[in-house]
Amino acid sequence: MKVEPIGIIHTPFKHKKSAPAHSSKSRATGRIEVFKKYENGLCDIDGFSHIILIFRFHRSKGYRLKLKPYLDNKHRGLFTTRAPRRPNQLGLSTVKLLKRRGNILTVKGVDMLDGTPLLDIKPYIPDVDPKRGVRIGWLEEKK
Repeated sequence: MKVEPIGIIHTPFKHKKSAPAHSSKSRATGRIEVFKKYENGLCDIDGFSHIILIFRFHRSKGYRLKLKPYLDNKHRGLFTTRAPRRPNQLGLSTVKLLKRRGNILTVKGVDMLDGTPLLDIKPYIPDVDPKRGVRIGWLEEKK
């Protein structure tokens, strides 16, 4: 399987310690630079208030199948967390789209490091994305 970036995410976060844990916790703005050859794919995107960014944790190395998430002091299965150290190093964040100028998107709610490779963009659609009867496993006790 070959996956190529479609752009670069520019954020104010140069180091992992300065980045928020999740996009919902972030008020930071960033710029999404979509490569020119993909610019036509942005047609009509400015009609959406929020978009989902799929990206690569480009500075993440290795992984463990059990780890202590930042919200807990117990070891948990990797796939029950959003930790960046993963077998395929994929991340996703939902951000607010503020504006589009050509191939540049300005967004709010970035939580990734500056220079992060962008793999895909999807629109956030409230009628499609929310689910009923959601359980959140071990995170229930953290609420």
